Formats: sequence, C-alpha cells, structure tokens
Amino acid sequence: MYCQVCGARNEDDAEYCQRCRQKLMVLSGSAVGGEEAIDAGDEEFSLDEHLLERISILEEVLKRTGETVQKVLSAMERQEESILVHHAGMLALRDLLERQEVINTAEWSDLWESKMDYQFLVLEKRERFAAVKDGVLGLYEGDRRPAFTQLLEEAEHALNGLDLGRAMKALEEAAGLDRRNHELARFLGESHFQEGRLERSLEHFDRLLAVKPDHVQGLVYTGVIQLQQGDEERGQELLEKAVIQHPDAFLPHFCLGASLAGRGQLKSAAAFLSRAVEIDVVPQALYLLGRCHYEMGKLAGAIESLGRAVQVDPAFEECHHLLGLCYLDRGWNRKALAAFRTAQQLNPRRMRYRDLVAYLSGRSGADLPGTSPAAADWVGRGEQAIRSGDAPEALRCYREALALDPNNPALLMSYALACLRLDRSQEIRPLTERVLASKPGEMLRATAYATLIEALRSEGKYKDANEAGQRLLDEAGSNFSKSIAYYEMAYNLAEMDEDLDQALDFARRSLEHAPEELRQFPLAALGWVHYKRQELKEAIEFLSQSTELGPSTAALTRLGMALLASGDEDGARGALAQARRLDERGGAIEEKMMEFMKDSARIIERVRR
Repeated sequence: MYCQVCGARNEDDAEYCQRCRQKLMVLSGSAVGGEEAIDAGDEEFSLDEHLLERISILEEVLKRTGETVQKVLSAMERQEESILVHHAGMLALRDLLERQEVINTAEWSDLWESKMDYQFLVLEKRERFAAVKDGVLGLYEGDRRPAFTQLLEEAEHALNGLDLGRAMKALEEAAGLDRRNHELARFLGESHFQEGRLERSLEHFDRLLAVKPDHVQGLVYTGVIQLQQGDEERGQELLEKAVIQHPDAFLPHFCLGASLAGRGQLKSAAAFLSRAVEIDVVPQALYLLGRCHYEMGKLAGAIESLGRAVQVDPAFEECHHLLGLCYLDRGWNRKALAAFRTAQQLNPRRMRYRDLVAYLSGRSGADLPGTSPAAADWVGRGEQAIRSGDAPEALRCYREALALDPNNPALLMSYALACLRLDRSQEIRPLTERVLASKPGEMLRATAYATLIEALRSEGKYKDANEAGQRLLDEAGSNFSKSIAYYEMAYNLAEMDEDLDQALDFARRSLEHAPEELRQFPLAALGWVHYKRQELKEAIEFLSQSTELGPSTAALTRLGMALLASGDEDGARGALAQARRLDERGGAIEEKMMEFMKDSARIIERVRR
C-alpha cells in the first residue's frame, strides 16, 4: 500500500504511513476475480453524440448549481435579517435594564466584547485542531490508544461547544499519555504562547525539540521565549539555528533580526530583516528594516523600506512618522511635512493631549480619600497588568478593587485613567460622572473633567468635549480650573478647524489664568492654534516656551512641524529628534515581535512558507 501524501510504501494492513504518519486510504486495488474486461471493440459509438451528452450533463449541473447559489443567497439574506432583529432586541433589552439601573452600559459592552473575543479565539483553535488532529493521532505509538483517542475526541467536542478550558485540559491529559507526540506539543505550545503563558509554552516546545531538534516552530518559539526571560545567549543560539536549518522560512529571519535590532546590533539585524522581506513582504519587517537603516544613517535604504511598508499597509502610522524623519534628513521638506501630517491624521493621539491628564493625575492624590489595603493591592496588580500588556487582566483587577469599595472616588478615577491608557474611551464617561457626582475637591474634579474631555476627543466628539469644558468652566472656583477649561476648549476648536479666533481667545485666557506650574500647557495650546492659523512665527515662539518649561512628545512634534513649515530644517530636525527620544514607543522593537508572533493565523501562514 502506497501513501497518497508522500508516496512511501507501507504494509497492507497499516492504518498510518510509517514516514509521514498520515492516515492511509485505499484508493484502488487489484481486480476481483470473475470481473470481465470491457472489450472496447464490442460497441461502436459516435464521438459527437458522446460530447453532446456530456455537454447536456454539464448544463444540467450548472443549472442546479445556479439554483443552489440562489437558495444560499436567500438563506443568507434571511439570516442577516434575523441577526439584525436579534441585535435590535438585545439593544432594547440593554436600554431597558440600564434605565432600571440593573446593569451598567460599560460593563455590558466590555463583557460582550470579551465574550466575542473569546469565541473568535476558540473558533481559531478549533480550525487549527481539526487540521492537526489526524497527525496527532497518527503519531501515537503507546498501548493506551483508546484512552488517547477518547481525550482527543473530548477536546474536539469541547471546542465545538466553545469551551476552550475543557479542551485544553483534555489535550494536556493526552500530552501526558504521549510525551513524544511533537504535533500535540506544538499545538499546546502555540496555544499557551498566544495567551501569554510563556512558562507552560516553553515546557511543550522543549518536548517538541527533544523529539525533533530541527523543528522550525520549536526553535523560533523557544528562542523568543528565552529572549523574553532574559537568556539572550540561549535565545539567539536557537534563532540562529532556525535560520541555518530553514533558510527559506520567514519567521526565523524576522525574529532574529528584531532581536538583534532591539539589542543595538543594527548591521546584523538589517541583514536578517532584508532576507525576511525577500521571503515575504510583511509591513512590520519592512518597518524594522527601515528603522535599522535610519539608525545607521542609510537614508536611501530606509526610505525604500518604509515606502514599501506604507504601500502594503497605508494605515501604518509609525512608518509615516519615521518616513517623515527620513525625508527631513534628506532635505525633502514638503514630503516630510506631508508624511508627518499623514501620521497625525492616522493617529491623532500620537500628538498626545494626555500630557495634562498625566500631570493632573500625578498631583491629584493630595485630596483623595484613602483606600483599603486589599483594594490598593488590586490596583497595583492592575497597573502591573497594564505594563505587561494584559488589558483583560488589568480591567478585571480594577473591577475587583471597585467591588470592595464601589463609591470611592480614588478608585473610580484610577479605573478611568486605566481605561484612558487602554484606549477604552466608552467606559470613561460613566466613571468620571460618578466621580463628579461625589462632589470631589478641585484637583480631582479637574482631573475627572480632563479625562472625560480626552476620552470624548479620542472618539472625535469635539463638541461634546467642549460642552464638558464649559461645565468645568461654570463650576470653576479658581484660576486653576478656569485655565484647564479654556485650555481644553481651545484645543478642541483648533482640532475642528472651526472658529480659530475663538480658539485663540480661549488659549490666551487659559494662559492668563494659569498658575506658574501649569503654564506649559496653555503655551502649547496657544502655539498650536497659531500653527492652525498659519501664523508660524507666533507658533514657534509659544511652542518653544512650552517645551522649555516642560518638554513633551506632543509639543516637540508640533514645534518641529512649525519649524519645518517655516523653512528651519535644522531646528525642525532637532525638535523631532528630541520628540522621538521622549516617545515611549521608540524602543519597543521586541514588543512588536511578540505582537506579531501572537497573531496565530499569521504565524502559521509564514512558517509554512
């Protein structure tokens, strides 16, 4: 019996191929005794009649196919209508429960989103498991095959029921029955890696490498995990081995290049990243390659790589920003300014307005009521989860803290600030409204309003943001709050490019009311309004004063754009370089690699190449 996949010869009674372990299928065999061969000469036939008969059959098949497609389309339309009806019903139910104060809209939306993300994850696992199940079963060589098969069936049934936890438990038990099953080890290792459980992932990839020392995914994943755990020597050794053993695979070259770039070995990194983009044109790899070229002063190479990246992914904001820096260094001022403006339009939050919120939140602890040690511990764990990039865990920790003290303004404000950092603006309004309803002190009230305005602004709701600013102005009991209110409204009008005269007046009033420690913010607003009005001399003057009092990425970037528009290339280059040094995202090369690798669909596609 010959394998239909690899062609290897096997015993007649074998179930799985001894070489590739695929299930064997009998496609044809020897003629059974007694069968009579057909004598082609016994019956004459007309070729034309034969062709007409075949055409008629094909026409009938095509007709039935068209009818089937129409039925499928009709069913899809009915399904779409049904989904819309159910969705409308769910929204009506939510509104009714919210009006009766049974549920909170933010918690409803967050839970809905988390359930949806979970189900998409399970569907992805189900598809992946269906693709490897036969291979996993074929690799088993122990004496407990029925139990092993039962566990795989249980895992498949759990995945069909969208129960990932039960499926993973069954697969872990199956792995305990067959520790040399490299296909199962790979599946479990990938799953744990995607969910951030690096230690468990490493255990399974170690098993994989023990059986198949040259396995590309085993080498790459293990190398990346070792790098994340601080063992750079071992991690690089594994990635280099993966590159040598698999010279035509994208993932080893990309990961090794990203790792070297993160450690400052730019020349070596560029070589591996260049090979990676030869294998597959991936925007992240092109961006890192362009960044390496830029850091080495090779502007032509940087522009080429970054240009290709934005062609593949026009919404890659960081590429546009770095491309602007490259154009500026080449003296192509118009292209540079256009690239910076594109980056700003793609991600206005890069030009962060959050500097004021960060400033206020750092000062607001003076008049905050204390929290219990247990609640403070949950907040600390939430902060740690934010730093590690685990948004669901961070939100869970903050909710646990609020469950202990639900009306504490300090906890409510901490949760709102965490939502701002996690770009979950839809949850901020109810939180800040609860803070404001508690009649807080002036500093906490100003922080709550500033956070609310930033959340509304991030959603493009500038008019709603200005209404909140007017509320703050109406409630202001001191010049401090008045300065913040005028500052926020000036920025919103400038971003809308509406009534720039009113924006200029608000910015000036903000500066008039600002205490000394707050002056950098209204100065930045005043400079930005002048820039919008094409009054570059005044824009440069006020933005320069703001950065002297307190440099920030936003103010320095705006100053660089104003200097560039006025023709001062050297000044613009200096301001933008300083802004880039302050930008926290500037050194996150290995984080980009981890984000890329956690996209399991993309991993599978790249590794198979």
